[in-house]
Amino acid sequence: MLEHLNRLAHHMKWADACTLEALRAAEAPPAPALALYAHVLGAEHVWLARLQGEPSGLAVWPTLTLDGCAEASADSSRGYARFLSSLAPADLERKVKYTNSAGLSFEDAIGDILLHVFLHGAYHRGQVAQQLRAEGQTPAATDYIAFVRGTPAATQATRSAPP
Repeated sequence: MLEHLNRLAHHMKWADACTLEALRAAEAPPAPALALYAHVLGAEHVWLARLQGEPSGLAVWPTLTLDGCAEASADSSRGYARFLSSLAPADLERKVKYTNSAGLSFEDAIGDILLHVFLHGAYHRGQVAQQLRAEGQTPAATDYIAFVRGTPAATQATRSAPP
């Protein structure tokens, strides 16, 4: 499981960079797309801080510029790499106590928290792509299989017409 989580952390780093590149390439990134991307990065930071028992340097919904997003993304990927490298497989079951942004207390396993972070980012990066597409911009292809293959997955534009 730890090997899979490390792979998902590498995907997160790659997908965050691809999303940033797509936002930078947009003539004018839609404000909702930038807000969603900043939320992905803010949540990555908040969850890592919870895992480490520290206060977060970012809010769950931070207001960031594209340069701020680049910095937050780099910090996040370095932080998760360090954190994951410190874990043994048995650590994934260890519970972490934290208080969420609504003031509610929870206790969850490290493995579940990490999986949540990676799935949460994938969900919202898809929303960013949808926002860019709606504005006539080109979104990033951040599917996991595109990461694994090193090439984007097929799209409606590349699929062949029915016989």
